[in-house]
Amino acid sequence: MGNWLVNHWFSAAVIAAWLGINIFLFTYYFLFFDRDERYFYTREILGSALAWARASAKCLNFNSMLILLPVCRNLLSFLRGTCSCCRRTLRKQLDHNLTFHKLVAYTLALFTAVHTIAHLFNLERYNRSQQATDGSLAAVVSKLHLQSNKWLNPIHSNRTTPEYMAFTTIPGLTGVIITLALILMVTSSTEFIRRNYFEVFWYTHHLFIIYFAGLVIHGIAGLVRGQTEESMEEAHPRHCAQYLTDKDCRHRCCKETEFGSIPAESWKWVLAPVLLYIFERILRVWRARQKVVVTKVIMHPSRVLELQMQKKGFHMEVGQYIFVNCPTVSLLEWHPFTLTSAPEEDYFSIHIRAAGDWTESVIDTFQQQKPEMPRIEVDGPFGTASEDVFQYEVAMLVGAGIGVTPFASILKSIWYKFQHADQALKTKKIYFYWLCRDTGAFAWFNDLLASLEQKMAESGKADFLTYRLFLTGWDTSIANNAALNFDTATDTVTGLRHKTIFGRPMWNTEFSAVATAHPRSVVGVFLCGPEALAKSLQKSCHQHSSLDPRKVQFYFNKENF
Repeated sequence: MGNWLVNHWFSAAVIAAWLGINIFLFTYYFLFFDRDERYFYTREILGSALAWARASAKCLNFNSMLILLPVCRNLLSFLRGTCSCCRRTLRKQLDHNLTFHKLVAYTLALFTAVHTIAHLFNLERYNRSQQATDGSLAAVVSKLHLQSNKWLNPIHSNRTTPEYMAFTTIPGLTGVIITLALILMVTSSTEFIRRNYFEVFWYTHHLFIIYFAGLVIHGIAGLVRGQTEESMEEAHPRHCAQYLTDKDCRHRCCKETEFGSIPAESWKWVLAPVLLYIFERILRVWRARQKVVVTKVIMHPSRVLELQMQKKGFHMEVGQYIFVNCPTVSLLEWHPFTLTSAPEEDYFSIHIRAAGDWTESVIDTFQQQKPEMPRIEVDGPFGTASEDVFQYEVAMLVGAGIGVTPFASILKSIWYKFQHADQALKTKKIYFYWLCRDTGAFAWFNDLLASLEQKMAESGKADFLTYRLFLTGWDTSIANNAALNFDTATDTVTGLRHKTIFGRPMWNTEFSAVATAHPRSVVGVFLCGPEALAKSLQKSCHQHSSLDPRKVQFYFNKENF
């Protein structure tokens, strides 16, 4: 538990605060609507369903206020890069933005279910009270002031059904629409859909516009009502309730018991984040319209396309990513790609692996020999966890397949720093692990690793970088060839000095070795790869971090975009 807190205490504190606010809002408003005397008559009709509906509505407003903030990429980049109070702990929290976004989305789904079920009960009870002829208090107040705007029960006729109210009133219709929009957004954002049908995820997620529009106008009609303040002074339910059930009631309570709607409040909660997000989108559009020049196109093995580009005013840091649009393929789709170039270079580059319809189409478009280069639009760059790599004395970089791309940028930057004898480099040691399923993938950055080997040997810092390449998929011929040539100076698979390892890393062994070599260091562990690998690395970070702050500490960082 103590080792877990080393990596996650701040995240746990944020989640605890968020949960605490949700619990407080729900409890406070549940008790408020369950006890406040302005809603005495409303409770006579609806019972506890009133409190369930209103308390969940407050939590829906609160979480709707938060849902857009984690996806304001420019805001996060500002906090990461320019805010002086943004220390390592807070910067790590910013890397969990999408995790928090999903958590808030699932919470919205939960409270939407509670709110919807409660209002289904409410509609049925409104209808039952309107049709009742037993002289009960619920039946009596349901028939008060039906000819004016001071009624309590929104169902004014025995012929009106709950279904009619659900699909013809503003609250009912908008409730149905925003619930359907939320269901589509949540279900289409599953890992399977995002990986295999990204276009479905991309388009359905833009239903958030309908969701927020519906949310703002959902409560305007004010179907759920309570007794007005003026009426409370003249006809308090504590004194008047007994008179209302009398036949041919002539008491003033029967005339002065009047009701008014609850003011719509959703817009107050979401106005600021919606305006912030609108500004975010305007900024994205403005930056995307700036001209991008594709200076070089390289086709690598395993169907990986490298694009080298230039854009006026473009400034990047290691490990950052950009969003890319190719209008020839799709006018609306934008996809994230990690930058593989270094800040010291006069261009920026990305590597695109064929992994879906959009990437396949982009690769095919650039492979066609056309006189005019296809147009590319770029938004970014945006910050990620890998930006912090040079803040650590020791760094462990783990890339799986195309997940090596952010570390290509880091390794290139290191090469330039050695070229210029940069004395400000805080990092003293880097361990680089690259896991690939096929040998062709290693060709992407072989030249880079070979140059680094040579440069560091010339600089007398051959021990600065230790890298291990793991081949997780191979056939017998590759293994036999490697065994026969094991004593050669270079590896038969990659041509590098370090030998390729067949199989997967033993992470406990690797972490133990790093902990032994650097017993008093803060080690940054950076991953760009699948979730299963992330869990293994997180577990190793927890196991091998010391509770003593003077001893080795492992901090886990994962690319999320």
